Amino acid sequence: MRPKAMLKGKRYIVLFVIAFGISFVQQNDPKPVVIKSKYDFFTVDNLGNIFTIREDELVKYLPSGKFFARYSNLKLGNITTVDATNPLKLVVYYRDYQTIVFLDNQLSLNSDVVSLQEMNYEQTDLVCAGANNSFWIYDKQNNELIRFNENSKKIAATGNLKQILRTELNPNYMLEHNNYLYLNCPQTGIYVFDIFGAFSKIISIKDLKQFQVNDNLIYYQKDSVFCSYDHKIFEEVCTFVSGNKVVKGMKYNNKKLYKGYMDSVTVSLN
Repeated sequence: MRPKAMLKGKRYIVLFVIAFGISFVQQNDPKPVVIKSKYDFFTVDNLGNIFTIREDELVKYLPSGKFFARYSNLKLGNITTVDATNPLKLVVYYRDYQTIVFLDNQLSLNSDVVSLQEMNYEQTDLVCAGANNSFWIYDKQNNELIRFNENSKKIAATGNLKQILRTELNPNYMLEHNNYLYLNCPQTGIYVFDIFGAFSKIISIKDLKQFQVNDNLIYYQKDSVFCSYDHKIFEEVCTFVSGNKVVKGMKYNNKKLYKGYMDSVTVSLN
């Protein structure tokens, strides 16, 4: 081969290597998904779908960030909470009207609307999804956790927790995971109950607004810091989330970190 031809061939090889390297980096360090939206709060399901909530409107985005569907019911006022634990049956709670709505993955009504007021639970502060299409409520009037099946029949209850635990409870959040219910009381920590309502233990993490549970790990946000706490070995690991913007909410799911800002939600590998 002539020297010029050899030099030209080497040049093509170098260019190919550079191009391949850039492509490899891009594939392994993809740009974060950015969803431009004004919202009050957001949540995600275990499939990576993102849900933003603003007043009475719930909007679903696919993992790619593409808009998928919208739900709104003006008759029920603003949405208080959305539990997306089961992607096929979202639990949407309207505290002002003491009403629960169940939506499928298309954001269409999944089953009958539940009026807690008609069931004589007029001071329900919290609602969350349970296993096998059940749901839980926290009845503030009686300081009690109650579990209902998919037909809204009562199947478990704790009794008056103020009397049982001998402490004042002011819970602000709850969720069920792996047949345990986690009830958050910012002043004291997270109370854990089994699906029959029996008290199990308290996890001493205070001042939380909400959290996620994955096996032994509890994920939560503290200002611009995102933490995980292993409640089996009592170990906390925290990571500072860089950036100049104020982070109003964070979620973690399938090795992806979801960060909520004032006007957007970003999704990136963690």
